[in-house]
Amino acid sequence: MRNYFTVITWMIFGSLLVCSCSQAPHLANDAEKNGSANLKNVNSINVLLLGDWGRSGSYYQKSIAYQMRMEAMKNPLDFIFSLGDNFYPAGVSNTSDAGWRESFENVYSFKNLNVPWYTAFGNHDYQGSIEAQLEYGKINKRWATKERYYSFEKTIPGSTQKVLFVFIDTNPFDPTLIPSDHSDLASQDTLAQMKWLEQVLSSSTANWKIMFGHHPLFTTGARKLQFPYIRNSFLPLLAKYRVNAYFSGHEHDLEYQKPDGPTHYFVNGAGSEVRPLKSNESYTRFAASEPGFMSVQLKQDTMDLQIINFKGRQLFTTAIVQ
Repeated sequence: MRNYFTVITWMIFGSLLVCSCSQAPHLANDAEKNGSANLKNVNSINVLLLGDWGRSGSYYQKSIAYQMRMEAMKNPLDFIFSLGDNFYPAGVSNTSDAGWRESFENVYSFKNLNVPWYTAFGNHDYQGSIEAQLEYGKINKRWATKERYYSFEKTIPGSTQKVLFVFIDTNPFDPTLIPSDHSDLASQDTLAQMKWLEQVLSSSTANWKIMFGHHPLFTTGARKLQFPYIRNSFLPLLAKYRVNAYFSGHEHDLEYQKPDGPTHYFVNGAGSEVRPLKSNESYTRFAASEPGFMSVQLKQDTMDLQIINFKGRQLFTTAIVQ
């Protein structure tokens, strides 16, 4: 009887020990085997967002990828959106570049992250070949980006309401970038892009309009004084067409800014390395210099957003009501 009791006690204690110390990998593996899509909220579009990430797994990149995996177990994904600077220090040179394997394939290798990746492009991407990033989808279909700026619509499940996703290329609007150091930056037509953007925003009847670009319009990050040119270029259109949210990277931190106007501004450039913040503005709702990412669930009338750090801790959450 004593031996039997000892075995049962050890089995109970051992199971508790396993759950407390190494629960996440086992639960994640089991859920992936069983098909996490069965857990999906059928009334939302689920997206993870990150920026400034491609460092061959260093600077917390692998830790963030693992926490993205864990978040995708709770909210199985439709998309992953990247906010640029996908490959450091100088983009990729071609579709066979080692950066694809070292910074993308080997890091975001979990099964439930194998969804379409849509990306904006950053200044470091322009130091390599943007054309190579546009062509990589022919090799790996989850890399879904085929244009420098583009848009698409998606219907929210369980409703007739649509979301317009708009990706812009902010780099040609940045006068601090030296064209000779940034591949074909000088040949990009900013006027053509602005005409395209106004046409997309004006013609859409989507209930939600959400934009993505590399450079912030509002920030309390290290470069807070450097972006009036980006703001002056795009703010009038965001206000005119009542864009709900604009997501950017470039600043290596996590921010939520809400100045006057219809648009909520999120900075999400903490996919690997981070930098110190400057002083907050009156419109700053949240700012943290921590590695991490954002999780968004778009529903018929609400956009639920979480900011999650590299340890899986929820730093901030908000609900934006339509």
